Amino acid sequence: MGLSYQITHNRMERNQMIIAWFSCGVTSAVACKIALSLYKDVQLYYIDTGSGHPDNIRFLADCEDWYGQPIHTIRSDKYTCVADVLRKGFINGAHGAACTLELKKKVRYKLEKELGSWEGQVWGFDYDPKEINRAIRLKQQYPNTKPLFPLIEKQITKPDAMGMLWKAGIEIPAMYKMGYNNNNCIGCVKGGMGYWNKIRKDFPKVFDRMAQIERDVGATCLKDKDGRIFLDELPTWRGDPVEEIIPDCSLICQIEFQEIIDRQVERVLKGEISINDVV
Repeated sequence: MGLSYQITHNRMERNQMIIAWFSCGVTSAVACKIALSLYKDVQLYYIDTGSGHPDNIRFLADCEDWYGQPIHTIRSDKYTCVADVLRKGFINGAHGAACTLELKKKVRYKLEKELGSWEGQVWGFDYDPKEINRAIRLKQQYPNTKPLFPLIEKQITKPDAMGMLWKAGIEIPAMYKMGYNNNNCIGCVKGGMGYWNKIRKDFPKVFDRMAQIERDVGATCLKDKDGRIFLDELPTWRGDPVEEIIPDCSLICQIEFQEIIDRQVERVLKGEISINDVV
């Protein structure tokens, strides 16, 4: 554990509130638990998009029991779910998904404005090269959030987080058990062909609804070298859901689309610098 982390930790103990973001994913759940052990005033927040698996209600309640304090649920006051946003005409793009902007980012911005100040925000990025890269991008693009990454600091991976939940007697969310990499909204617009073919099988109503939305707005989730692919034209054999690693949606969707790995990732992995030291 680096000196910079200890300095940060000591400063937090002396000061004010920490925001910890709970996403109903396994890594954010463990990050929140660690935050509660490190800092005195931790407020837990969950942004409900209205499009998650129903089992999320159970998982959130189990985690509240584990934490010994409530998780504050907040949501958009304009849209009720992902489909509600996408019907406005924009699905996906270089700057991220419209649903993440409307259902997560704007909700976070509103909360930050209401709170006014905080000493840090805890995020559930785990100890993985791509996740470390996302954490670095977050620090670079949103420095005012004062981000904290306890899983990276403690070198905790996603399998580690799942193991910690198992030891705590908490069943992981249903989406993981169904073979999905993350507990994103059902029918994530960032999913590939294999992902959508799995959604077609597991959640046919969600697949059909998204296919109709694509036709209604004239936009698609998928494309290949030949151009756009509408879901209702997607062959059932295309794609591989096992190989298609869909990033956790989190609250910063556009960062997922930056494939350039920051040069500091390797230094963090080697222990040369702390995640708190990256610039």
